[in-house]
Amino acid sequence: MADLNIIVLLVLAVLFSFLAAASFAAAASGFIGSAIGLYRNRFTETARFELSDIFVAVDPGRLFLINVLALVLIPAIVHRLFELWIVTISVAGIILVVPGLIWRSLRNKRLKKVDEQLPDAFLLLASSLQSGASFNTAIEDLVRQAPPPLSQEFGLLVKRIRLGVPMEDGLREMEERLPLQSFVMASSAIRISREVGGNLVKTISSMAQTLRRKHTMEGKIDSLTAQGRAQGRFMGALPIVLAIGLSFLEPEAMRQLYTTRAGLIILFVMIVMQVLGFMFIKKITSIDN
Repeated sequence: MADLNIIVLLVLAVLFSFLAAASFAAAASGFIGSAIGLYRNRFTETARFELSDIFVAVDPGRLFLINVLALVLIPAIVHRLFELWIVTISVAGIILVVPGLIWRSLRNKRLKKVDEQLPDAFLLLASSLQSGASFNTAIEDLVRQAPPPLSQEFGLLVKRIRLGVPMEDGLREMEERLPLQSFVMASSAIRISREVGGNLVKTISSMAQTLRRKHTMEGKIDSLTAQGRAQGRFMGALPIVLAIGLSFLEPEAMRQLYTTRAGLIILFVMIVMQVLGFMFIKKITSIDN
């Protein structure tokens, strides 16, 4: 009788253990599925907004698949090479951050291109006004003749005006889309000149000449600080390249840096000092124009 009770208790224990494991697996799979769905929705929505904002026609679903493949394959390859979880997790974390850096880089490049096109665009706008065209007609001529991305931004302004949006409101919306000091200054000058009834042609021409001189000065500053920026990038990449090279040449010695407590402390201090040094160099070589 005692043996029978023990067998019943063992069967019940196994059954409860199986049910608990199944429940945990179901809850974990549901949590992972919801987390993946949330990440997918957030990634695709962000990609769709960022890409449409810079007029890039790419399917966000494909970008998500590429991101997932990179998130799976690259850490797997890194783990196969180094066999260190801390390196694998670090690489996976970097891959998660990379899409946001790409969106920011594309947007900054577009804004820089718009900033470079502004002087010629305002000179073209002043020429159209001087020939007798209205301000709306001059902007439409600018959209037809100016290269992208500036023509795309002013094309949105023309569409907004045709929908009945006042010119001043349309310019303010462009200031939000193009948070450039040069454009905000020029847009404010145009709006003030239209409101007070000043010489709009002279205002736009003066603004174009001012922006051209500003870009010339910025080019000289970039040339003078180019060596410092290059040195900062080189010094920032050198420890990473050396660490990767030494990991292949002396894997046992480098493993102590990733697996031991003292090695992890040293690695953390190195990373902090590296980031601070890069920030200091960037601050020194960045001059407020």
